Amino acid sequence: MSTVLAFDVYGTLIDTQGINEQLQELVGDQTPTFSQRWRDKQLEYAFRRSLMGAYADFSQCTRDALEFCDRALQTQLSDNDKDALMATYGRLPAFSDAADALARLADSSKLRCVAFSNGSREAVTGLLEQAGILEHFEDIVSVEEVMRFKPDPAVYAHLHNRLEVAAQDIWLISSNPFDLIGAKHAGLHAAWIRRSAEAPFDTWGGDPDMTVSDLNELVNRIA
Repeated sequence: MSTVLAFDVYGTLIDTQGINEQLQELVGDQTPTFSQRWRDKQLEYAFRRSLMGAYADFSQCTRDALEFCDRALQTQLSDNDKDALMATYGRLPAFSDAADALARLADSSKLRCVAFSNGSREAVTGLLEQAGILEHFEDIVSVEEVMRFKPDPAVYAHLHNRLEVAAQDIWLISSNPFDLIGAKHAGLHAAWIRRSAEAPFDTWGGDPDMTVSDLNELVNRIA
């Protein structure tokens, strides 16, 4: 039986810091703070919506987080500025290692690659297509199908049920510790793409089964 590699998208394959050049033009020296806080708040809103049973598309979480950061940091962005930032979020670049690594994995007869994201299927399809890596995935599994967000156990259960494989035959590939801990809790294997040597893993929930510095190292160890 083939092993499934389920790739998280935002922050793992797609560089969410790709928004920074445009942010720099709008908020100047506040760019690093704004960018990180926007990402953190985006995830926080997804977590809160999942706990509340108040699902909304991930793009809504992203927009709400943008509105919060604008108010909190008093950057006074116009509606046009916010619309332009949201449009850019839909065409963020892939990390430089993504295309080559995914192409190598796609050549393996023992592996199946799917994208597994908090984003909607439509948004993720467009994002991966414009980044030139969509062709390497046999499917896209979105949390919108269960109207919950990672790390809700229902999301990981949906993944292996949808793919008709056992949880232990799936590796979750992610740069996000919360996602990896959720996957391990649900019985999946977990590989951490530690894109920054300074990035700590969470102090609870167990260690990932594998830690690598980039996707090429992942290929060397798992293919």
